Amino acid sequence: MGRGLKIMWGKWIGCSVPTAARERFSVGQRGWAAIADQQGLIGQVGGWDPATGRAHVLALWTDSGAYGRFMDERHDRVLAGTGQGGSYSTIETATGETVLDVTGDTTDLAPALRSATVLRVADCRLLPGREEHFLEVQRDVWAPGMAAAGGMLAGTVTRLGDRRCLVTTLWSGPEAHERYVAGHLPALRARAGLREDLHSMTGHLIPLEPDWRVLPAPAVTVG
Repeated sequence: MGRGLKIMWGKWIGCSVPTAARERFSVGQRGWAAIADQQGLIGQVGGWDPATGRAHVLALWTDSGAYGRFMDERHDRVLAGTGQGGSYSTIETATGETVLDVTGDTTDLAPALRSATVLRVADCRLLPGREEHFLEVQRDVWAPGMAAAGGMLAGTVTRLGDRRCLVTTLWSGPEAHERYVAGHLPALRARAGLREDLHSMTGHLIPLEPDWRVLPAPAVTVG
């Protein structure tokens, strides 16, 4: 089930990358390892969406203040150092506060971000007045249903502006997600009543690129 909410801040990035620039973009993405020492970073993961060819990145921060300080003080300098600028033709970003934590096989996000190999994303546009019910269904139907399937490590639901919620779950591997789709998803859909809440939904199943993963640097103790 969803556990007690620890307020965090999420960022969702999508980039259209020309085929000829994919390697340059990927090499540049590795350069974001430079922010591993940034205070407030929980983790960053990403990869290529096989269905669209777009690059997607999910970043999680402890709070909006930590994210804001990074953007103000360091983001542009790190971007310049990666040499990634100009490797993508379009970029879309959205940020917001997490409104629900999803418990899976791990107790928190840190080990999930470290070991997951697949990211499942449901980018949901809600009908007016349906957010409360949508979150209730996420907490009471989807979260325990995914946890019961095995292999779902952890996740979050993040509010990205008016009537938009991003549901992100980290999975141990594609096989675990396939078992969930085959054995659990149809019954959960029937219980959830998606049509009551959703205007539209865009789904992504993204194999994570190991070299794009950024995790906080271990604290250094003195003495």
